[in-house]
Parts: sequence; C-alpha cells; structure tokens
Amino acid sequence: MHSPQRVALVTGSTSGIGEAIARRLSKDGYAVVLHSRSSVEVGAALARELGQAVYIQADLAVDADRVRLVQQAVAQWGRLDVVVNNAGISRVLPHADLQAATPDIWRELHEVNVIAPFRIVAEAEPALRASAASGTPACVINVSSHAGVRPKGASIPYAATKAALNHTTRLLAVSLAPEIRVNAVAPGLVDTPLTADWTAAQALWRERSPMRRAASPEDIAQAVSMLVASSYLTGEILLSDGGLNLT
Repeated sequence: MHSPQRVALVTGSTSGIGEAIARRLSKDGYAVVLHSRSSVEVGAALARELGQAVYIQADLAVDADRVRLVQQAVAQWGRLDVVVNNAGISRVLPHADLQAATPDIWRELHEVNVIAPFRIVAEAEPALRASAASGTPACVINVSSHAGVRPKGASIPYAATKAALNHTTRLLAVSLAPEIRVNAVAPGLVDTPLTADWTAAQALWRERSPMRRAASPEDIAQAVSMLVASSYLTGEILLSDGGLNLT
C-alpha cells in the first residue's frame, strides 16, 4: 500500500455507527484503521472491501491494548491524522433502581467510555502533532450521546460516562489547540440492530422529534465527516438528535 494523504483510526468500527464512519472517511479519501474487540473476521473483510484500510484487534478495557492499537495504527502508514473514539459499551438499567447500578458496572463503563478515549488521545498525541506540522490541524472526534447532555439514556452510569466524555472533549480541546482539534458528536436514537426493539424510543423519535425519525448510522457519519473537514471548530458537542432536545 502506498503512503496515503491522511490516515484515520476509528475504534469500534466493524458494525453500526463505527462502520458507517469508517466507510464515510474512506469515501472522503482517508486510509482507515479499523478496530474492534472481537469481530476479527468481519474487520478483516471490511478492510479488504475498503482497500486502503487495515484491521487491528484490541480490548479497550486493557491499557496495554490501547497503547498497542495506537502504535500499530501509526506504524501502518507512518502517520495518523484523525482519531475517532467511537467504541463504547452500555448497560440497560432502570434509572430508579439504584442498587442495580453496582460499583463494578460504574467501573466497567467508565474504563471503556472515558478512560480509553482519553488514553488513546494521549498515546496518539505525538503522531497527531506531527500531522499538524503540515499546516492542517489534526483532529479527534469522540462519539458521545445525547444522554451525556440531558438526563436520559440506558442507565445512569452510562449517561454519566458520556457527560464525562463531553467534558473531557472540551478540556482536551483547550489543552491540545491549535495543533489538534477535539470535538464530539452526541447522537440521540440511531437505527442499528442494537436498537431495533426499542419500540418506545422509536415511537418518541417518530412523534416528537422535529425530523420525525431516528438517525441512521450514515447521518452520524456525515456529522463526523463535517467536523473532520473543518479546520476551525473545536470543543463542540454536536447534538445529533433530529431536534428532539427542542421539544
């Protein structure tokens, strides 16, 4: 593979929103580093399909795997220009059932949803700064959730991790500017196999959101692409909920 213009690492990119983001950035001309925790065959097949792409397996709950992921991503083409922290985990728990939200669940979600994205950016910082030396700021996009903005979401621990990720996004935007821009996309309901049986949420988006539908993974990928294409926006949390927050 010849050395490409620009390289993007997209975590959690073998299905759903992450796959749509990887496909969109590939279409935008990026070489893409795909990642997942377990779906190795799917990742390898997607890499072959996209062409200028590679797949790396890593468990983002393990710090050594985070470090290895970034090292291997940079080594592939000798550069890294964009990091999309899409991988995340969720637990569905009734908000009123406080005992169900055990310390172990809090720790598990925080490790993957907050610490992992931060550590990946920390490890990628030298490569991203090197990218910025070409004259265009490097870019980090964190995939958050409307649950981090409003008191909603699958569980309180999940929503709290997304709120923490949003604030981490702002803090990093200040710390890493002007060489590295850091933004987040905060989707509401997205139509994926995971949410196919969330009938109440589906009805809510159809009836109450101004756009009268949930997002498609491609809608979120378009928002990511737009933020990547900017050379000025930083520290933004782009609420991508079809306007539901307005109602």
